[in-house]
Amino acid sequence: MLICVFTGFSSGLPLYILISLIPAWLRSEHVSLGTISLFALIQLPFILKFIWSPLMDRYSFPLLGRRRGWMLATQLLLLLSIPLYGFLQPQLDIWPIVYLSAAVVFFSASQDIVLDAYRREILPEAELGFGTSVHINAYRIASLVPGSLSLILADRMPWQSVFFITSLFMLLGIAMTLLVSEPAASENRPKTLREAVLEPMHEFFTRAGWQSAALTLAFIFFYKLGDSMATALATPFYLDMGFTKTDIGLVAKHAGLWPAVIGGLLGGAWMLKIGINRGLWIFGVVQLVAIVGFALLTHFPQDKLMLAIVIGFEALGVGLGAAAFGAFIARATNPIYTATQFALFTSLAAVPRTVINSVAGHIVEQTGWFNFFILCALLGLPGMLLLFKVAPWNADTNQDASAH
Repeated sequence: MLICVFTGFSSGLPLYILISLIPAWLRSEHVSLGTISLFALIQLPFILKFIWSPLMDRYSFPLLGRRRGWMLATQLLLLLSIPLYGFLQPQLDIWPIVYLSAAVVFFSASQDIVLDAYRREILPEAELGFGTSVHINAYRIASLVPGSLSLILADRMPWQSVFFITSLFMLLGIAMTLLVSEPAASENRPKTLREAVLEPMHEFFTRAGWQSAALTLAFIFFYKLGDSMATALATPFYLDMGFTKTDIGLVAKHAGLWPAVIGGLLGGAWMLKIGINRGLWIFGVVQLVAIVGFALLTHFPQDKLMLAIVIGFEALGVGLGAAAFGAFIARATNPIYTATQFALFTSLAAVPRTVINSVAGHIVEQTGWFNFFILCALLGLPGMLLLFKVAPWNADTNQDASAH
């Protein structure tokens, strides 16, 4: 479980740098919302990571082994690349920032592939659910660094120092990689690249038929669509509402973090009684209602109490929804092909955050923040409707999702 804390933190840190710290940096340097939202497209590697995940299953580094070798390589690349932001100026170097962000995203997505595989291989079946919950909560706690500490530091020191200090937190993941041992399951790697690429996909689409598989993939895409889009420009939204970077660091980030952690733990415990299917229904409704809270916040600018209440409730809904959603993805994965199938499912879940969110800034500029958040709530409805097919309320909750 302690290893899962470090895998979650190391996985979450670079992503939150990209979705929290970089937008705040660009907005504070007077970059337009439209340009900032286009940075979501740079996160395409999170969608496409299933393409090169078989390479990380098939090949290994000498000395450290297959999993630990790839872990160390990706973590060192992140440690060296993140400080480079401090040498760039948003108004003059927007394209170099784009290129650097694309590299950071690629290294981060690659790290996620191997960390997910490593975590799956060290956890026995009985501990998989709890270990995943620990990983997800540590992932969220990592947001405190770029989303809180770094923003507070940005009000007090140059951005170059901020990015350097932020990058040093990658040393925690590197230390974990050097101290842990290679899992025994890592020896059972595919014998050929063809086997590593084709067998996971073949198994998934033939397990219960292509129609059932297609519905499962559609649900993974739509379930978090509205929530993902609503939070795509969260930091610029808070700034536009008149809150300072310190307000965001102290109030918004903490009010959003701990309810999400509590929601994740409550969701995991509650699902032991109600099952995954009913959890998806109940938590999905809470998630939709929580999105509307952002629309309400537009009528209370500079109100720190309302900021904390709205973000806290939304984060609670997200935590509940993420617990059920993560359990659904795990249930839809065959343990034999976890690495590549997990990469495929999480890649699909990242599509809204990457492609759809890239137009969020333009929508806000055309409609205003209130109408934007109402639209986000409506976009969450298709995922709820798909529950009738992929996770019926009264179905056997222990049955694999793809079998419905």
